[in-house]
Amino acid sequence: IGLVNMAVQCWLDSLKNAKKTALLQDGKRKVHYLFFDGKELAEEYDTKTDALIVRKWRVKNALGAHGPWETEVGETAPCTVAALDPELIKENSSNPLFMRKDTKTSFQWRIRNLPYPKDVYTVSVEPTERSCIVRTTNKKYYKKFSIPDLDRCQLPLDSSALSFAHANNTLIISVS
Repeated sequence: IGLVNMAVQCWLDSLKNAKKTALLQDGKRKVHYLFFDGKELAEEYDTKTDALIVRKWRVKNALGAHGPWETEVGETAPCTVAALDPELIKENSSNPLFMRKDTKTSFQWRIRNLPYPKDVYTVSVEPTERSCIVRTTNKKYYKKFSIPDLDRCQLPLDSSALSFAHANNTLIISVS
């Protein structure tokens, strides 16, 4: 427990020491963090509900140039170039779409376009790799993902906190 408290305190200190910029735009509160190690964090919150809508990270590459934004929470921005040029190859819209959308009480992931009934899915925890695994008994879908929030604070990943539901071709996985 002492190591966990140290990790949480270290993360909180890192947030406190980061250079922060905030603004209100389009009904969203946008907060940008610039950490001393060069990493950047951008978060967007709904101003009415205070719910986290988007969290993105960006790190500098070996040459010091900014890398692409990696979305941790929320939907990734759709690629508008493919819509403008019909000759480009684009992903099929019926492919499974994996995204994170947290609630006030749990971390939550949604995987859209999964048409199988709930009893086909198995959701488990791999404690040694600190990751969750989603698989189907018909071997049509497999996904392994981590929970960066737990990793940052070195909190345990417990299988008893894991639950899932299926509705409207969407698998909803929650970790409370």
